[in-house]
Amino acid sequence: MRPPRPSFSRLGIKLFVIILVVNVAIAGLVFIAVSRSLDQGFIEYLDRTQTRRAETLAEGLADEWSRRGDWQWLRQSPRAWHHLVRRQLWPGDAPPPEGIERRLGDPRDFVLHDARGLPVIGLPPDNGPDAAELRWLPILHDGEKVGTLGYRPPQQLMARMDRIFLSQQRRNLAIIVAALGLASLLLAGGLSWWLGRRTGSMTLATRRLTEGDYSTRLTERGGDELSRLAHDFNVLAATLEASREARSRWVSDIAHELRTPLAVLRGEIEAMQDGVRPLNLDSLGSLGQEVGQLERLVADLRLLSQSDAGALEVQLAPLDLADSLASRLDEAETWLANGGFTLETDIDGPAWIRGDTQRLRQLWTNLLDNTCAYTSSPGHLRVTLARQGESWCLRWEDSPPGVSQAELPRLTERLYRVEGSRSRASGGSGLGLSIAKALARAHGADMTPSVSALGGLCWTLTFPAITDHQLRGNDT
Repeated sequence: MRPPRPSFSRLGIKLFVIILVVNVAIAGLVFIAVSRSLDQGFIEYLDRTQTRRAETLAEGLADEWSRRGDWQWLRQSPRAWHHLVRRQLWPGDAPPPEGIERRLGDPRDFVLHDARGLPVIGLPPDNGPDAAELRWLPILHDGEKVGTLGYRPPQQLMARMDRIFLSQQRRNLAIIVAALGLASLLLAGGLSWWLGRRTGSMTLATRRLTEGDYSTRLTERGGDELSRLAHDFNVLAATLEASREARSRWVSDIAHELRTPLAVLRGEIEAMQDGVRPLNLDSLGSLGQEVGQLERLVADLRLLSQSDAGALEVQLAPLDLADSLASRLDEAETWLANGGFTLETDIDGPAWIRGDTQRLRQLWTNLLDNTCAYTSSPGHLRVTLARQGESWCLRWEDSPPGVSQAELPRLTERLYRVEGSRSRASGGSGLGLSIAKALARAHGADMTPSVSALGGLCWTLTFPAITDHQLRGNDT
């Protein structure tokens, strides 16, 4: 089956929207979380860095005061203040770094007061609202306070520097979020298209299946859930196709089985009407035989239909399987001997199971009929019953002719005969083994065919055994 043309199904569109919304929501939450983390982390970083630089500058100013003895030289030369700050914060001949590191060492962010609290360089104490928020460090020389150094806290520096840094980081983060959104869009679109294509083919195949096209199959690719679903769909389609073929064959076979006795009846009745055959007891007996054959066929079909519907009447109660089997074989021993068969039994007992006496008798009769119909005379029948673990194992073996391995699984199919050329007199209606399997299944038993050591066919029936505790419980 050719796959349908690629298209977006409703399921694909829903999946597309869900994936896109989820990814956009995740990206937005990541953006908010990272932005807040950058804000808080950046302020902490500035606070530690600015405090460390202020301490370094305070130590350097103490050394300068010890060499010069006062701060007058800074009052007279503001340029010297800039050189001093840069020399203390970035020693050596290398120029100050660019960006935030350089802005943290801006001389305009520091204020120097003498020991009496009078301004030496920088903003005066009452210069604007920011001056009151300065942080102060004492400048000590030999344990004596020779001045104080003020510096701006990070919150004030943020007003000038965070816009640059955070705007760059947020811009980069926005690019990442946009790329993630685009990738989510492409991923959701591709996934929804792929899923829509897969589900679309399943929808089309299901529609064809409901219309009766049981030859429809899906392509199985990969090992995911959709592939397993396609495999299950193919198994279902194959089962329905086989069921339709079996039903058609079943109806055809039933029509054939009914047509034969009806044709014989019609021919004999017309012969009597035309005077070709006299209307006497022999003629009526022949008609009765054909009617009896029809009755047996209808009864067998009814039993199988009840078994399929789970309505087979079976009254299960504790009984001795060995006694039921032995009594039926004793009744049939003379009949088997007249047909040229020898009977060999090895039956252990008592063998307690839950069963129906009449249904088990019907099961033994069907197996006997099958042996007599398909075993060449003189023949041999061997029946054994033995305990195997929690079950009773019954082996029903006969002598040649046997059945090929390829035909063994089909023996219990309805109206199936190993040889299509066999007459109805030798092969029966082809329902006996199907009924036997249904009766065994009603007793919870498995019935499997195999090749017999005697050269014919072997049926193995495994019945669940009743424990002594269960048997005593039923007695009470």
